[in-house]
Amino acid sequence: MSCDTAKKETRVLVFSKTEGYRHKSIEPGVEAIRKLGKENGFIVDHSEDSDIINEDSLSQYNAVIFLSTTGDIFNDEQQYEFMRYYQAGGGFVGIHAATDTEYKWPWYGELVGGYFNGHPPGIKNADIQKKNDTHLSCAHLPDVWNRDDEYYNFKNLNPEMTVLLNLDETTYEGGTNGENHPIAWTRDNMFYTGLGHTEASFSEENFLKHILGGILSVSKNRPNYNGVAVAPATNRFQKEVLEMNLDEPMELVMMPNNDIMYIQRKGEVRYYDSKKKTTETINQIDVHTEFEDGLLGITLDPNFEENKWVYLFYSPKIEEWTQYVSRFEFKDGKIDLSSEKIIIKIPVQREKCCHSAGGLEFDSHGNLFISAGDDTNPFESNGFSPSDDREGRAPFDARRSSSSTNDFRGGILRITPQDDGTYTIPEGNLFPATDSTKAEIYVMGCRNPFRFFIDPKTDFLYWGDVGPDAGKDNENRGPRGYDEVNQAREAGYFGWPLFIADNIPYRAYDFGRKTTGEEFNPERPINNSKFNTGKKVLPKANKAFIYYPYGESEEFPLVGAGGRNAMAGFVYHYDDYPESEHKLPKYYDGKLFTYDWIRGWFMATTMNEDGDFVSMERFLPNHKFSNPTDIVINNDGNIYLLEYGTAWFSMNADARLVHLKFNGGNRPPVPEVEIDQTIGAAPMTASFDAGKSLDYDKDKISYTWKVGDEVIGKNAKLEHTFTEPGNYIVKLEVKDKAGSISSKEIPLMVGNDQPKVNIDIKGNKSFYFENEPINYKVSVADKEDGKIGEGIDPSAVAINIDYLENGYDRNEIAMGHMSAIASHPGMKAMKNSDCYSCHKDNAKSIGPSYMDVANKYRDDKKAPGYLSQRIIEGGGGVWGEQAMAAHPQLSSAEVLSMVEYILDLKEKTDTDAMPIAGSYELEIPEGKKKGGVFIMNASYVDNGAPKTDPISTTETLVFRNSNLSAMDYDAKEDVKREQLKAKDYSDLKKDVSVLVADDQSHVLYKKLDFTEIQSIELLTFLDHGKMAGGSLDLKLDGVNGKSIGSLEIKKGEKTAFNADVLKISGAKGVHDLYVHFKSNNPNQPAFALQELRFKK
Repeated sequence: MSCDTAKKETRVLVFSKTEGYRHKSIEPGVEAIRKLGKENGFIVDHSEDSDIINEDSLSQYNAVIFLSTTGDIFNDEQQYEFMRYYQAGGGFVGIHAATDTEYKWPWYGELVGGYFNGHPPGIKNADIQKKNDTHLSCAHLPDVWNRDDEYYNFKNLNPEMTVLLNLDETTYEGGTNGENHPIAWTRDNMFYTGLGHTEASFSEENFLKHILGGILSVSKNRPNYNGVAVAPATNRFQKEVLEMNLDEPMELVMMPNNDIMYIQRKGEVRYYDSKKKTTETINQIDVHTEFEDGLLGITLDPNFEENKWVYLFYSPKIEEWTQYVSRFEFKDGKIDLSSEKIIIKIPVQREKCCHSAGGLEFDSHGNLFISAGDDTNPFESNGFSPSDDREGRAPFDARRSSSSTNDFRGGILRITPQDDGTYTIPEGNLFPATDSTKAEIYVMGCRNPFRFFIDPKTDFLYWGDVGPDAGKDNENRGPRGYDEVNQAREAGYFGWPLFIADNIPYRAYDFGRKTTGEEFNPERPINNSKFNTGKKVLPKANKAFIYYPYGESEEFPLVGAGGRNAMAGFVYHYDDYPESEHKLPKYYDGKLFTYDWIRGWFMATTMNEDGDFVSMERFLPNHKFSNPTDIVINNDGNIYLLEYGTAWFSMNADARLVHLKFNGGNRPPVPEVEIDQTIGAAPMTASFDAGKSLDYDKDKISYTWKVGDEVIGKNAKLEHTFTEPGNYIVKLEVKDKAGSISSKEIPLMVGNDQPKVNIDIKGNKSFYFENEPINYKVSVADKEDGKIGEGIDPSAVAINIDYLENGYDRNEIAMGHMSAIASHPGMKAMKNSDCYSCHKDNAKSIGPSYMDVANKYRDDKKAPGYLSQRIIEGGGGVWGEQAMAAHPQLSSAEVLSMVEYILDLKEKTDTDAMPIAGSYELEIPEGKKKGGVFIMNASYVDNGAPKTDPISTTETLVFRNSNLSAMDYDAKEDVKREQLKAKDYSDLKKDVSVLVADDQSHVLYKKLDFTEIQSIELLTFLDHGKMAGGSLDLKLDGVNGKSIGSLEIKKGEKTAFNADVLKISGAKGVHDLYVHFKSNNPNQPAFALQELRFKK
């Protein structure tokens, strides 16, 4: 089979990674496409490694073929890189299950043309109607093509695609798309066919010509990454930290000379000098800081260079409950506080938290926009609409603020400041000034519009609005909580607290009687609160522009799941900035930048000419930002931002002032250093290797090593001896041919050697055996301090043993000598979620410390269930004002592991101390499940040395249960996990997990100690109807390593559970154990392995 249109140098990549169902047709499909390439003059590569998805690798391919990929196959950075490849002109071919891939990635869904929506059972015979006579993929086909295959139904079909083949649903049963049921289509430089489920397809001539034509149709060119329509490579952005360890940074402004002034909530005004690269506090304003008040907003007058006026939004520390927006003069490098002119006062209450907002921005017409929060306590409305108008409950009713036409709070005001310190009302605000309306209101119906932006081209206003905490809908109250990004093209009402998201209504609710009323009507909202001083009938409610809950969003899946705090950044206009290789590229022209404080991402949103939402994409998906609180773009088109940092209401090491620099031309080299030691006694000789430093432009790099101002080396490798004790900073500078220099600093401690800690175990070091103690002895040697009994007091050595149920990370323990609690799967789950945004282990943040939670609930047997429910559903009222966010995206198992971690926390006391040698009974604690591990740690902190700090060393041993679950493997190949249900097998008392082994498969268990081990009992399972029987071989240190025993599992007349004791020989000491499987039928699994029981 050949085709003359194929190009000689064409190269394609077949990519067949699966994270879901794996089709048996993949392997024959790869071979078939290789054969097509050989016959038609194009080169075929194959991979299932997602790391290949980068510009360097993909630039060599005319097309990438997704061969029955399934599930989420790319991380965020790889998604971005694949998008760039297609934008650059690379071709895309999707075969069969390519539509069962990346459901949470909207760009891919649009590219592939639709998503899998089920299929009728089994292989069906059906007629396929040809809809295009000229396309290479179907020109050879008959008008009606009858064939056997598995036929997908589809959802979210892209209307812009050109249909090539259509399924005739009248010729088979199970179709759900009706008359228009496309099964192959094309658009731009992509081709998709839904055919190809069966292995037989890839030996069928018409089908092979079909996919060949599809490949050739999109393989005409290789990608060109230099086009304007191509997203920039993320390595063109350089995150330059200008200052760190900030204390609640709020908002920043760029000075005309590109210096930066920013504010911190507790009243500091800070000034960054861009030439000196130094920062100083230029003002300290006395502010009220309870709840969320403080110094919240700053902006410069549009005519700042002439009048030097600065505007601040702050909470004055006075008896009057109010917020000030004041104008000051900037003079002699600081704000002259005596020049204050109060422009507007915003009355508030200071009895209860929350929501102050406080943003300030000018539009291009000289109007000042001011955001004010709803000033309402949300913690007694269960995360729904706070609308409690009982007597004395005004702070709990947001209708009195956000939905009042006569209140400044809960919206965005627009005024025009005058030179004398007064202001006028511009045309186009929401209301005239009357007894029941405030003329200053531009937008009302907001909850906490913290950051906003006015597009100078369109005058559209964008803002993020932080939503309530309900984790799920409630039929008596209304919808779950959503955060919003809003767009106001003119003055309007945006719904809070009567509506949320796309105008989903809340229900009227009587908080006293706890009875439910009617849903509010967005076409004619009614505010009947007793605290409402404005109009009863409100303007029609506007829908949110973008909105998302705690859980995954169907409408905007790219935002992910977790805690949320939506913010609006800016709309970028390329032509507004002077030509520079450092301004944002034209690719982002017209895009709205939004971000999320909690989730740490930035999005670039594309809009059409009318400003309607088109799509969103991740901006710098490989960067994780630490709670960004403000972002601006300066006069040169450069991005600067503030990061609030991890912990609330405190100074944070990761609270930073950042310049996000784009390098459109030459990219600075990236220094990387490997070093053999950073700590040691004097004299200390250290070896440095910068050979892995790189330059993205492929320039040759030169190296300079410095200590202080002294140059100590000029090559990639360096060996240097530090003769005097002390703390040193070795600085590596790398320079490219264009003269760009980047540097990296390596701290060294000389004069204090690392202590050596060893745990000696008599007997087996891998396993614990029931009713057998471990006999241990700990030794410590330190070059400066001595050893135990000779300079080191035994009481200075901390020894502990903890029990941990299944799920710990052995690799993290082995690599980092971590404690049991630090390797707990619950802690890992918490770090992958947003838990540490609001909590710390041992200190109060916005929420209670986990130690306090553990102390409160440790002895409560109902606590695991109760706390798990609280984490999933959210709520407040237990630990004070702040409610906990809901986490519906987490599984029950994940949440339970988090709770178990928290309840396991405890403060160590002197009575916990263990002797440096002894015998320890390994008893599983009451209430804990069997099958876990014991983790033994021995630690010593030395006494330091002159000019150096103390150093700590920890040695860790992990003791596994001698009855080792087959699931507790370190690596596997061609085996899969399955769960056997007790209800299906009379021999089972409970559900069990097993590893089902294919022919020539294996499973690996690393670093097992065979000391004293005489035999291994193997528990296996053979399903008579599905498995062929076979053998297993136990091998040391490799699949082809030394065999220490083998076992044959024969297929009987019925399904059987087997227990066979296998005596082993020739195994001593620590080895990797490979269990290698053979099947009596290569096309069937051999059997399943459940457990390995090591016996003395």
